[in-house]
Amino acid sequence: MTIRIRKQSAGDSLIRIVEKKAEVSLNRCYQCKKCSVGCPVADQTKSPPSEIIRRLQLGAGEELLKTDLIWTCLSCETCYARCPNEINFAAVIDALRSMALEKGVSKPKGNPPLFNRLFLNTVKTFGRAYDLQMIILYKIRTGKILPDTEKFPAMIKKGKMALLPPSGADKRKVRRIFSRMPQNKGTTK
Repeated sequence: MTIRIRKQSAGDSLIRIVEKKAEVSLNRCYQCKKCSVGCPVADQTKSPPSEIIRRLQLGAGEELLKTDLIWTCLSCETCYARCPNEINFAAVIDALRSMALEKGVSKPKGNPPLFNRLFLNTVKTFGRAYDLQMIILYKIRTGKILPDTEKFPAMIKKGKMALLPPSGADKRKVRRIFSRMPQNKGTTK
């Protein structure tokens, strides 16, 4: 597969911006590819973690913000655990996601940024994830209300989804975590 890289010309290069946001040094990567081998979604993306890092090292520009791994990454940190140089690739992905949102890069199929935002809002509101509200809001905002609705009764019957919001969470503690997000590089946009 041929990869075309357009060098970023003006201002800070993308790698410097990502390194600053993620607080990592990508020059320490020597392409052992342990991150890609351990990544649970690498086989479902066009660009595995090691390729993203290499493209940044080679001076990739903002076309990298359109890569599918940005939105399919689970942030499970398997890559970080496997990396002999302790490069936190999940933080790199978070930085790229943040930059993609700031620059208004077109959203991939399924609109993962909307899904992520709705998920975090339910956690912020209820102290835990409330799947039913999240899914209803997601379906309304994407305009795709009918797909998968036939699965809903079975999910309720099997206890996979609750009708009522979760209880028992320390909501004040969760809100405090969310209030610290902006200073800790998280975003609630």
